[in-house]
Amino acid sequence: MATEEATLNGHKLLAVWACECAERVLAVFEQVRPDDDRPRRAIEAGRAWVRGDLPMVEARMAAFAAHAAAREAGSATGTAAARAAGHAAATAHVASHARHAANYAAGAAGDVAEREWQLERLPASLRAVVVRGVSAGVKTRRTTRGT
Repeated sequence: MATEEATLNGHKLLAVWACECAERVLAVFEQVRPDDDRPRRAIEAGRAWVRGDLPMVEARMAAFAAHAAAREAGSATGTAAARAAGHAAATAHVASHARHAANYAAGAAGDVAEREWQLERLPASLRAVVVRGVSAGVKTRRTTRGT
């Protein structure tokens, strides 16, 4: 039982982290599709799943909707931001979606500072598991972003 609780806790920590990563680039999508709230709702669904307020199946449906929004974004960075949100919500279904949320968020942000923030924010207990799957080769530009 304790192992199951620890596993669920780690899964939820990954979902929180994935939502944080996606939320940081949500404005990139909203700039190109201001009337489309599907990615925002996906992030909210991921957070609701963590709180126990939403079943996994509903979070997964929100993920599908965010991915549909990504296909309609019309820009590479907008697509990446919406996909980050979709994977954040999909983390409720499978924990490994968290790394995809981070990868897409880094792609949407397009800078090294975002990847550094992600890795700093990732709980230490999960770092070894996630870092293996987080792309070191995301095309980024170095900036001096202060966020």
